Amino acid sequence: MQKRGDNEAGVPDEGAPAVPVNPENSENSETSENSENSKSPGHAETTGISRRALFGGALASAAAGAAIGIVATGASDQSANAATAGATPNDSTIEFYGQHQAGIQTPPQDHLVLMVFDVTTTSASELQVMLAKWSAAMAQYSKGVPVGAVEPARDQAVPGDTGEAYGMGPNALTLTLGFAPSMFDDRFGWAKYKPAALTDIPAFASDALTPEFTGGDICIQACAADPQVAYHAIRNLARMARTTATTRWTVQGFGRASAGQGQTTPRNLMGFKDGTRNITTDADLTQFVWVGDEADQKWMVGGSYLVARKIHVLIETWDADYIADQHAVFGRTKSVGAPLTGTAEFDTPDFAAKGADGALVIPADAHVALAAHENNGGIKILRRGYNFTDGIDDVGRLDAGLMFLSYQKDPAQFVTIQSRLGTSDRLNEYIRHVGSGVFAVPPGLSAAGDYYGKAFFA
Repeated sequence: MQKRGDNEAGVPDEGAPAVPVNPENSENSETSENSENSKSPGHAETTGISRRALFGGALASAAAGAAIGIVATGASDQSANAATAGATPNDSTIEFYGQHQAGIQTPPQDHLVLMVFDVTTTSASELQVMLAKWSAAMAQYSKGVPVGAVEPARDQAVPGDTGEAYGMGPNALTLTLGFAPSMFDDRFGWAKYKPAALTDIPAFASDALTPEFTGGDICIQACAADPQVAYHAIRNLARMARTTATTRWTVQGFGRASAGQGQTTPRNLMGFKDGTRNITTDADLTQFVWVGDEADQKWMVGGSYLVARKIHVLIETWDADYIADQHAVFGRTKSVGAPLTGTAEFDTPDFAAKGADGALVIPADAHVALAAHENNGGIKILRRGYNFTDGIDDVGRLDAGLMFLSYQKDPAQFVTIQSRLGTSDRLNEYIRHVGSGVFAVPPGLSAAGDYYGKAFFA
């Protein structure tokens, strides 16, 4: 019987990555793998690296091998057997490699799985291999390709891929990774690489944070057109990290609550359009989202910072509020989404306009007034949030709300806006911020063989 640490999966439990016999031929791996492994759907033989090779003098090359060598096992089989897999493939693909990580500027897909991990290993070399394996696997999943055999040929072999997304196609999957401030302590020698901007988000007046949805070391944001494809990627990445990192918290979003370039504005669970004034232009992305040459840590140039806030909405309380008050809370109309001083969604709000009674038409404590860049020194952030539901809470109320995600070139942009919202926003009567995290999101990877955190192990 085959040992679990030496299975056909190509992702052994003990953490050894899969590498090709000749990494220089990795570009042609799909063709060669298919010709040798057409015996059964999802079957592919994969070569493993021993622990001696990983943790001996060849550690650096082993990590590079992990990044290059997680090859497209079963890729051609997946294409040929899509019909028998019982799904209609969605072939929409978002390029994984590039100047910036995908999943930031990318127009938001319909589904989210956000997972935050605690790193449990104390070994820098094990962390390095995990990040290399993750990076290579993320590239494969973004193409709709499994990592490892879905159905190994040998009866006693453990499948490398769990298989729930087999034959479904890429579904515009993006995977975005970030490092929390806690990663830049003394555990792995990363302290000297910590950006000055990467500090824990301060407490705000309206916070009700819970430990189970706060903090963590590394986050991965998976977004896709199909929820099962996003879940599959996160599930398998967590599986690869089993001996190196554990899940701290996760949120599944079922509907986008922000608009990207060329998209119509979606609605949040309170029934209002969300993201009307979101960043959409390249100029604003350069000014407010992408870290530039001003960075004190050059490895962050081309990256961004992610702020994640799990916001619980008091659904039952909100649903009982009368419409005029709901309009005043947001400063917009519910059906059209127009500012109270306009008639169409994209009309510019007039925050100085007064009605016949002398009162501001848009209340000063309305959400739109407090969040507007005109009232925050011109500051903007890229919102990329999702609606979520977690069933019911411990007293039988709906447990649902907004998984707020924002990208900015400095977390101080978010802090400036949220400081005003947390103190004065009329919306605070109906929401609670229960989770929080901040992450440095590195720039995109250049090509196969590159991996997240590579510069930290030099």
